[in-house]
Amino acid sequence: MTAVQGQVRARTLGELLQTPEYAGRTPFDGRARLVHDEVRENLTRKLKSGEELFPGVIGYDETVIPQLTNALLARQNFILLGLRGQAKSRILRAITGLLDEVVPVIDGVDMPDDPLNPIGAEGRHLLEVHGMDLPIRWLPRDARYVEKLATPDVTVADLIGDVDPIKAARLGTSLGDTRSMHFGLLPRANRGIFAVNELADLAPKVQVALFNILQEGDVQIKGYPIRLELDVMLVFSANPEDYTARGKIVTPLKDRIGSEIRTHYPTDVRQGMEITAQEAVRDTGVLVPDFMAELIEEIAFQAREDGRVDKMSGVSQRLPISLMEVASANAERRSLMQGDRPVVRVSDVYAGLPAITGKMELEYEGELKGADTVARDVIRKAAGAVYARHLASADTRDLEKWFEDGNVFRFPQAGDAASAMKSTRQVPGLTDLAATVAGSSDDAVRAAAAEFILEGLYGRKKLSRAEETYAAPEPETRQQRGGRWN
Repeated sequence: MTAVQGQVRARTLGELLQTPEYAGRTPFDGRARLVHDEVRENLTRKLKSGEELFPGVIGYDETVIPQLTNALLARQNFILLGLRGQAKSRILRAITGLLDEVVPVIDGVDMPDDPLNPIGAEGRHLLEVHGMDLPIRWLPRDARYVEKLATPDVTVADLIGDVDPIKAARLGTSLGDTRSMHFGLLPRANRGIFAVNELADLAPKVQVALFNILQEGDVQIKGYPIRLELDVMLVFSANPEDYTARGKIVTPLKDRIGSEIRTHYPTDVRQGMEITAQEAVRDTGVLVPDFMAELIEEIAFQAREDGRVDKMSGVSQRLPISLMEVASANAERRSLMQGDRPVVRVSDVYAGLPAITGKMELEYEGELKGADTVARDVIRKAAGAVYARHLASADTRDLEKWFEDGNVFRFPQAGDAASAMKSTRQVPGLTDLAATVAGSSDDAVRAAAAEFILEGLYGRKKLSRAEETYAAPEPETRQQRGGRWN
């Protein structure tokens, strides 16, 4: 016996059969515990104990997770269908948490094989030669997950395997013997989970090979029929756009997939904020006030609704995550240069435009206006929406009149936050309203709140904006406000 992760683990088949879990078992006893059964048993235990099934997966408690749980309880292979940035890959990887901590496999073979019920020719041969002295090793759950991003150039050899003439000559076997095969990714995922991302991108013949493995347990390689009754959970992801844009899932394979589970974007801003806070890399001490975090998240929601953004491509949840990181970095840069506390402001969001434009696929109208223009307009709409949720009843008549009297205000970007707040006193009511929004006596947070208020009024078409300068709304906008926008 040998110690592994604080426990004593068997090193041979004989030692394994002496453990309580395997007592009374014999080779080829037909009592193999399949991966689907293993996942089902561990899932059942977690459901009974009330444990979290998929840590880190947010927003799917009432939609995706119940459907996924049903598929796993039913021992089905499944496909996650959804647009980019909907946590499909995260969900697939999280299923490894439903596997046993470790499982025994035959040592010295390429394909992980059950020492009691080997399916590979090499494993069966080693069992015959060594008997109870068959060497085994313990495979951790993380090593039992194999993932492949599908592309049109992926071949059957990549996924299933290929005939190796040199190996056949060395072993003295025919080319049709499974011992002469060089295994691909799928056989190497035996006793585990094999995930294919963007399934529709696979060539039809490769998809048929996957179907043959699942349905019949055999496949033809270079004209030789090879039988591989793999013990593997096969899971997929795909983007609905791919069905028409780049390829499709062949009918026999689609029919063999047990469940088609649709993913979605966060249903509300707070849910999105929770995801962004979890995923964004923010370990630099930069403060993101709640109203700014909401603004950053609202930008993604507004982009998904904008008619100039391609709905079929979607707007990934990576947009607010990347924007949060870039805006925080810009706040940190400003802090390093000015010595002030790093707090994210609206100007930092505008500095994060590259994180927005690269995450949106534009329609024809959007292409005409340009990604930068569309992104700026989305920020404006987002600021107006967040302002309306929290400050729609705020009395800003004196502030608006000050601008309508011809005054302009350029929000200070240089200097410390105290100086910025001092300059805001010239705008009637802005300092007091900023203190209310900030909920803090910190000048850096109040400065961020003041700039947010001005941006929100701009988003509500009560002000106009040019770079960091705010002024009265344009005449046509003022007329519209007095009519149907009032």
